[in-house]
Amino acid sequence: MTSRSSRVTARPSSEGRAVARTQTLLKGQNGIGTVRRTVLPGGLRVVTETLPSVRSATFGIWAHVGSRDETPTLNGATHYLEHLLFKGTRRRSALDISSAIDAVGGEMNAFTAKEYTCYYARVLDTDLPLAIDVVCDMLTGSLIREEDVDAERGVILEEIAMTEDDPGDMVHDLFAQTMYGDTPLGRPVLGTVDTINALGADRIRRFYKKHYDPTHLVVAAAGNVDHNKVVRQVRAAFEQAGALTRTDAEPIGPRGGTKRIRTAGRVDLVSRKTEQAHVVLGMPGLHRTDERRWALGVLNTALGGGMSSRLFQEVREKRGLAYSVYSYTSGFADTGLFGVYAGCRPSQVHDVLRICRDELDKVATEGLGDDEIKRAIGQLSGSTVLGLEDTGALMNRIGKSELCWGDQMSVDDMLTRIAAVTPDDIRSVAQDVLAQRPSLAVIGPLKEKQAARLDEVVA
Repeated sequence: MTSRSSRVTARPSSEGRAVARTQTLLKGQNGIGTVRRTVLPGGLRVVTETLPSVRSATFGIWAHVGSRDETPTLNGATHYLEHLLFKGTRRRSALDISSAIDAVGGEMNAFTAKEYTCYYARVLDTDLPLAIDVVCDMLTGSLIREEDVDAERGVILEEIAMTEDDPGDMVHDLFAQTMYGDTPLGRPVLGTVDTINALGADRIRRFYKKHYDPTHLVVAAAGNVDHNKVVRQVRAAFEQAGALTRTDAEPIGPRGGTKRIRTAGRVDLVSRKTEQAHVVLGMPGLHRTDERRWALGVLNTALGGGMSSRLFQEVREKRGLAYSVYSYTSGFADTGLFGVYAGCRPSQVHDVLRICRDELDKVATEGLGDDEIKRAIGQLSGSTVLGLEDTGALMNRIGKSELCWGDQMSVDDMLTRIAAVTPDDIRSVAQDVLAQRPSLAVIGPLKEKQAARLDEVVA
């Protein structure tokens, strides 16, 4: 059990150093599950969650930049930069970076999303100082040399090609484009062949300098960690790199909203000679701070979140029309998506889409049954807890929460919010979300008559 605490302590200065501000955000029993935040002079935030019962620790740095921060000509720059930070610093070569973590049996990686980027390493608790030093060095001392940019260009082009060879993956990018058009949210995180070929080292360096200021970063560590030690090690690493020169800087807050982009009734078809047709049918969802997100989560679980869900039962179990069918939600700072994915034989695509559309319309009109809601609440609660059973997941939770919400919510609080969802909540959010006119993205070898009928699905 954890409880909230707002105690703030200012660590005494030593040798004239500016003071850091520390706050206990969640207080666990006997220190287990305690989440603390320190804001260093220079605006760098450090959050930790202590779990003394494990022998591992995951250390990550979150950057408040994603593909939606790119101009059209910079599309793909955030992900390109993610690759380049592994290519060498003033202190380490690319081989030094990877071999340092490999030598202690750890794992290191990174990922880029629409609104943030994360770099992380998971190691034994005794090797946490090494992980902190390596990841901080990458974030503060990257060289971004011309030769590294040219070498990595080929790697990223291969990654784009790999995605385009997987229509089950590519259809989600197509759906984002269908929903948001030629906007930052509609463009692919990886960029395109043209934009990647056009990006040079100078432009990427400027992008790096602008978005990797300490005020834009959140450091997160979870596992068998000591908060004060992590803060000291992070501060030393950033000061060694000269990255905390300002003492009056404050961290930027969560991303604000912009003008919402709403589309309806659009159909995008990419004709491909694939064995299956891959479809995503969906509509605008909820932004990530919308209080109705708990009800939408339960609704999504019941509709397409597992083997007992409506869509799985109707499409796969009863009719055998698809192997994979599910629904999902995505929440951004100012908007969101609700989508249904299915992969099926091209000859069955209209049957699958008709069933999916019928189920969406039915739930929008009638809501869900009490048994469905109870089962979905149990499933969502269980998956929430089980998904936080390792230090990597805990680091993700506290890092993303600090960056995107500016606050922390305990697991108990999350379970309480899920359990409090009522049938009326479900009916309300279903009417608000599912009753909207949908849009559709399709990849597959559809014949001309089949393609002509796709507009019927979104009518």
